[in-house]
Amino acid sequence: MTASAVGAGRRHGHGPDLFLLAVAVSGISLSAPLIAATAAPALAIAFWRNAMAVGVLAPVALLRHRAELRGLSRRTVLLSGAAGLLLALHFALWLPSLHMTSVASSTALVTTTPIWTTVLLRLRGHRQSAGVWTGTAVAFAGVLLLTGVDLSLSPRALAGDALALAGGMAAAGYVLLGAEVRRTATTTAYTFVCYGTTALVLLVACLLSGSDLGGGYSGQTWLKLAVLTVAAQLLGHSLLNRVVHGLGPSVTSTAILLETPGAALIAALWLGQTPPAVAYPALGVILAGLLLVLRAPGAAPAAGGPEEAVTTAAGAGGRKSGEGGTAAPGATASRSA
Repeated sequence: MTASAVGAGRRHGHGPDLFLLAVAVSGISLSAPLIAATAAPALAIAFWRNAMAVGVLAPVALLRHRAELRGLSRRTVLLSGAAGLLLALHFALWLPSLHMTSVASSTALVTTTPIWTTVLLRLRGHRQSAGVWTGTAVAFAGVLLLTGVDLSLSPRALAGDALALAGGMAAAGYVLLGAEVRRTATTTAYTFVCYGTTALVLLVACLLSGSDLGGGYSGQTWLKLAVLTVAAQLLGHSLLNRVVHGLGPSVTSTAILLETPGAALIAALWLGQTPPAVAYPALGVILAGLLLVLRAPGAAPAAGGPEEAVTTAAGAGGRKSGEGGTAAPGATASRSA
C-alpha cells in the first residue's frame, strides 16, 4: 500500500474519531472559563466534576457493563486506577498553580503534555517519526505565541511554574495509561473506574486541606459545577478516552493544545475577556502542528490495520506500533460504549 493510500485510509477511517476529538476539545476548553466563574475552591471543583461524572456513569456501568466490570483483569483495574491517580494529581498540581504564577505561564507549562507523551513513548521503545516531533514542537510554539513566556523569578511564582509543569507530566501519564486500557476495555468501564479513583483521591485531598465541599455553595455554583461535569468531564475527558483508542496518544495529546485558544475564545464570548489579536494566528499554528502529527507515519493506527500497542511504565510488554499480532478479544474500535 502506498503512503498516499495509507493517508487516505486514515482520513476516512478516523473521520468519526476526529469529529469526537473536536467535541472533546470544545468540552475541555470550557473548563478554565467555568472554573474562573465558579465560587468554590479549586480542589473541590476538581472533586465534584469527577464525583458527578461517576454518578452519571454508575447506572450505565452497573446495569449494562456489570459483566465486563466483573471480568476486568487485575492488570486492567490497576492501570485504570493508576490513570485515575494521575488525573487527580494533574488537577491537584495544576489548579493551585493558577493562583501562584501567571495564567500565561501556568497554561504554557501544563500544556507540555504532548511533549512528555512523546518522550515517554520513546523511552518505552515506541519510535516516533520526525513528523510527530516536528508537529508537537510547532503546536506547542503556537501555545507560546498565544500565552507568551513570562516566567517570574519570585520563589512563589517558580513553585507555581513547577506545579504546572508537573501537572503536564501527570496528564501525559494519564493519556498513555488510558490508551493502554482502552485496547481491551470499553470507554464506560474504564472511565467509571478511572473517575471513581480520581474522585476518591481528590476527596481525601479536600478533607486534608480543609476545602469547602459545598456547605456554603449557592445554587448558581452548583449549576456551574453540573455544566462543568457535562462539558469538561463527560464530553471532554470521556471522549478523549474514547478516541485515544483509534487515534493514538500522540494525536490525542497534541489536540489538547487547542484548549488554550479555545478557552480564550470562550472567555471572550462569555466573560467579556477580549483575547489578544495573536490568538487567531496562534490557533492556526496549533492546527498546523496537529495536522503534521496526524499525517506523520505511525502517529495513529491505520484504518483497518493493527492497533497501536502503547507500552507504558506499568509494564505493557514492549510491543510497538505497527507490529503484527492478534488483538485481545473484543479490542476493536467498536468498543466505544
